[in-house]
Amino acid sequence: MTHEITRKFAKQEDGAITALGLFMTISSIVIGGLAIDVAHAMMVRTQLQVAGDVAAHAALYTREWETADVAKQAALDVANVNLPSAKYGSLLTAQDIKFGYWDPVDQDFQLDANSDDGVFVDISRLAAKNNSVGTYFLKFAGIGSWDVRTGSVFETYIPTCFREGFVADDLVDMQSNNTFTAGFCIHSNSHVEMNNDNVFEDNTVVSMPDKNDVITPGGDLSSSPGLAPALRDGAYQLRILNDLPDIIADLYSGGAKYAPDYIHTSAVNTVSLKNVKPSNLSKNQINKVSCVGAQKLRMLANNVFRDVVIVTNCRVELGALVTLDNVIIATSNPGSDSIHSAAELQIGRNDNCTPNGGSQLLSLGSMTFPALLDIYGSQLIAKGDISFTANALGIQGVSMIAGGVISGTSNMIMGFCNNAGMERNFEVEYFRLAT
Repeated sequence: MTHEITRKFAKQEDGAITALGLFMTISSIVIGGLAIDVAHAMMVRTQLQVAGDVAAHAALYTREWETADVAKQAALDVANVNLPSAKYGSLLTAQDIKFGYWDPVDQDFQLDANSDDGVFVDISRLAAKNNSVGTYFLKFAGIGSWDVRTGSVFETYIPTCFREGFVADDLVDMQSNNTFTAGFCIHSNSHVEMNNDNVFEDNTVVSMPDKNDVITPGGDLSSSPGLAPALRDGAYQLRILNDLPDIIADLYSGGAKYAPDYIHTSAVNTVSLKNVKPSNLSKNQINKVSCVGAQKLRMLANNVFRDVVIVTNCRVELGALVTLDNVIIATSNPGSDSIHSAAELQIGRNDNCTPNGGSQLLSLGSMTFPALLDIYGSQLIAKGDISFTANALGIQGVSMIAGGVISGTSNMIMGFCNNAGMERNFEVEYFRLAT
């Protein structure tokens, strides 16, 4: 009887699925637990990446004007705001912040303690720091925590539009029959307006926050060949405009920071004349001219001014057929025509994009130029507007930056020197994530 009961029990299959179910349940818990722990680790890595990126930006931004130690502390402070050490432990130390530069060819960060061109930040949660990332389910498999580490590299750069091109915080307005050669850039933080028959060669850029805001007659982009493929979305802070008053003030006081290399002394020559020709100015020196009321500084016609800096509070009037060769004119005058000229002004040396000879015009007001403005390897920066009329020529390097509007009329040719001959232009570095 007992044997028969045992035999029947052995043949029964009731409840067989229970063992399989138990096995599947355990497997699901393990796999689900692994997914949860991996997702948690990825979330922590994302938090570290964001904190590392912000810290790297803070370090490089501060390094512009402070020592490496001060810049590192700025990074540590920012990282601690995002992920407080009181909660997360020591994520980042000064030793984890390295200055140097990013090599885009080798995709490698090169260390240089004296550099302000790039920074590498190594941020982590490690068992060695007693702040590794704990697990929820993997601890049952003997894995109680794991290390999470990530890095961030920021580098400085100068946007191409700021080196050569037109950049305006407000409207850029171009009329008809203008040619923009390969590499040239037009940017507005508002929008760009184009009339008919403007030609954009390959590799030109026309950018604004929303490229669909470009205005053409009847909305027809084909009326300006090459415009459609040149359009880009983008926005920039015009940081150089914030520095403009400091640049002019520095030149007033002898140019300790901003004087070009053709200035051989920090002594400033005071000029009492208001109508000047080259012989009235001290060559290789900063020349200061002061005006009262409606007085103007007139740079007399048919003259070549060379190797001088002129800093003034005057409205500046440039006579016909004036050429500026290695010249800075900087005025703190805020007027609507604080720098203006007669026809046929040449800014910079016509030297086919070779170094030297470029000139810079700086104004806390606006600039206006009539017909036949020729620009070679030179830069115009105005807190207000920049306007110029027909037949302007900038085929060999031009940079215009305006806090207001840039307005040009017709029959211009604007070209690109690929930074050659633009070496004395005033620039402010921007920051970007390299990797």
